[in-house]
Amino acid sequence: MTLGKQILYLSQADVVNTGLKMAEIVDAVEQCFVELGHGRVEMPPKPGIHPGQGGNNFIHAMPASIPAMKSAGVKWVSGYPGNQAKGLPYITGLLILNDTETGIPIAVMDCAWITAMRTGAASAISAKYLARPESSTIGILACGVQGHTNLEAMNVLFPLKKVKAFDTNAAQAKKLAEFAKNLDLGVEIVADPKRAVTGCDIVVTSGPILKIPHATIQPGWMDEGTFASLVDFDSYFSRESLKEADKWTTDHIGQYTYYKKVGGYFEDCPEIDAELGELVTGKKKGRENRKQKTFAANLGLAMDDMAVAPLIYRQAIEKNIGTWLPL
Repeated sequence: MTLGKQILYLSQADVVNTGLKMAEIVDAVEQCFVELGHGRVEMPPKPGIHPGQGGNNFIHAMPASIPAMKSAGVKWVSGYPGNQAKGLPYITGLLILNDTETGIPIAVMDCAWITAMRTGAASAISAKYLARPESSTIGILACGVQGHTNLEAMNVLFPLKKVKAFDTNAAQAKKLAEFAKNLDLGVEIVADPKRAVTGCDIVVTSGPILKIPHATIQPGWMDEGTFASLVDFDSYFSRESLKEADKWTTDHIGQYTYYKKVGGYFEDCPEIDAELGELVTGKKKGRENRKQKTFAANLGLAMDDMAVAPLIYRQAIEKNIGTWLPL
């Protein structure tokens, strides 16, 4: 590679073929939250545009710099809920990785796989501090890509034994069931969303992010001591069920506040008790007793992507993966 003369292009297949494991991604993402907790990350709120009707489509620009991890760059990512009906992925986009000493772009890579994996990793890290360590039963509501990666990441950190899978699309639930079996987990496909919440140690809601929540989950469904990761923001839970939260956390208070003001999300949600960087660094307490109902409303942060992208880049260089393009 000649710096400033060439850039490495990595397709989605290239990114996957680097062979980076979920356990490695969990470690990298937790490290970046340590850096965030100590104030050593530069990450402005992500600006976005919302083409189309209804306001649920988004295209976001997500820049971040993590000096300790020698990482800087930006992700340009879109989420279109209607894509699924067209046979297209909900999440698509590209990530640009820059050399931290010169600012020169060194790689452009597909971001869909990275987004999926690092989102699951962030959920699992929240669970590490907010769920009971012996958690063995997990409920997944919406069994698409994020359902898969959240399950994979939780399985890295917890002694999971059983998965309860709910999806309005039966084929999606079956796909998750097969994935769970490949992880040597027992699985039950449920037709009633309540059954994917009640009786679980961990609950993950991983549907599309919606301006107007469908509010499927009702008060009393979630057992004492359960941890919930709201990958789809506040879309799945009714306001009354959220009032049962004993601890309400997010991955970044600044971004959370920005979403509330600019996007109108998280209306009538509980007050934030802690952000994830504070939990990871011990500045604030996570779960404090076995009965607490704990929640993580993580937004998905640019620094998560920038924690993973250098690992992908280095693996690609070592394995001679990708296509060099003139810059």
